[in-house]
Amino acid sequence: MGKATGFMEYKREEAEERSPLSRINDFKKYSAPFSDEALSRQGARCMDCATPFCHIGMEIGGSTSGCPIHNLIPEWNDLVYRGRWKDALDRLLKTNNFPEFTGAACPAPCEGSCTVAISDPAVAIKNIERTIIDKGFENGWISPRIPQKRTGKKVAIVGSGPAGLASADQLNQAGHSVTVFERSDRAGGLLMYGIPNMKLEKKDVERRVNLLTQEGIDFVTNTEIGKDITAEELKAQFDAVILCTGAQKQRDLKIEGRESDGVHFAMDYLTQSTKSLLDPSVGTPEINAEGKDVIVIGGGDTGADCVATALRQKCKTVVQFGKHPQLGLARATENMWPAFPHVFTLDYAYEEAQQKFGRDPREYSIQTTKLVSDEEGKLKELHTVQMEKIRQEDGRFLFKEVPGTEKVWPAQLVFIAIGFEGPEQPVLAQFGVDTLNTRIAAKYGNFETNVEGVFAAGDARRGQSLIVWAINEGREVAYKVDQYLMGASCLPTVNA
Repeated sequence: MGKATGFMEYKREEAEERSPLSRINDFKKYSAPFSDEALSRQGARCMDCATPFCHIGMEIGGSTSGCPIHNLIPEWNDLVYRGRWKDALDRLLKTNNFPEFTGAACPAPCEGSCTVAISDPAVAIKNIERTIIDKGFENGWISPRIPQKRTGKKVAIVGSGPAGLASADQLNQAGHSVTVFERSDRAGGLLMYGIPNMKLEKKDVERRVNLLTQEGIDFVTNTEIGKDITAEELKAQFDAVILCTGAQKQRDLKIEGRESDGVHFAMDYLTQSTKSLLDPSVGTPEINAEGKDVIVIGGGDTGADCVATALRQKCKTVVQFGKHPQLGLARATENMWPAFPHVFTLDYAYEEAQQKFGRDPREYSIQTTKLVSDEEGKLKELHTVQMEKIRQEDGRFLFKEVPGTEKVWPAQLVFIAIGFEGPEQPVLAQFGVDTLNTRIAAKYGNFETNVEGVFAAGDARRGQSLIVWAINEGREVAYKVDQYLMGASCLPTVNA
């Protein structure tokens, strides 16, 4: 694959990015495309490693390692190296319905499991993937695929995130009539409103939804199950129903002062910001960081997106709290290849904050103890204490407060970004599906709930996870639904 000695001859190259101080003045994409020559060199670095761990797609140490949709990475790397872009696109689309989404928003567990990454920086897999699909659209290689025959079977999909879109795409190509129900005003789920535009441009989401519409999929927006249509009506009108509602119940912070005016869930903030961007008539979003001291509680990607958004809204200051210690620059002994590398990195948002304010905005091993408001109920400050992470004899970790490290932070806006508890329960109650640990009870590989003809996939079934797992489950549930409707399925699956 690639050039036999490529990984020894060429270094990893990164995509060019607009300068941090320039790009925080808009919500446009912050990265620029590679040249064809640079990508050919990167494709050449893909070595003939016999066993390509980059697409193993499994959990190691609680983190995803390799690609869960089992992209044929070495194959399309080789084709890019040889300049055969159309062939590379055909190979990529065999396993990935939406490379434009994964190429922008996936954390690239494939690169963490790249064999080159044992001793050198990984092959630039994510950037190669993104360029392949971009070239596909630019050159007109991607056009509507209209199914030649229809089966007469109808499938309803509740939720239009990556799992819902992937299952819709697969089932439509199998000839079924597919309708996707979305309670928001636009299709795309968290792809539309949960990921900022500078990271995943909304025109790319709309382009894909428009393509799926041209291929015969119906999208019904502004429709909430239990309010605009009942579960019983769906089951009566369709031969099968797939619940892909996501895990959108945000985990709350139960501390003193939580009710203060100025404390918001991260996803509410990101959604408002994107809606304002897409529809100028909405005006300035109600939750606005302009001129304010902003604190983000939660050290993950959603928190980083809040930092980047606050910068673009001209915040006065911004800090992000994480409960864990700062990661090292190299893998720890318990985090060896091919597991996902838990190492220190400078995300786009942190680079921007560092350029703007002269320091990385992250604070580590810190816990919020209370929020304080003024006499009008408006948030004015936040209190914290540093924490020590201690490994116990049984291997589990304990967090212990460090006396004398108490601190008061000025804050007029606080965003809670500490994850999700699971799917919102009202829609599950509507269908009467069983739950397990707040999630829909449906076994992976089968995806059937306790209700006849009702299936579940994506974050609603597995809990908060990666976009590639959502696509994996969308493809897999489509196979099982096709099999349920027709007795057999010709759709691809990794479980058959």
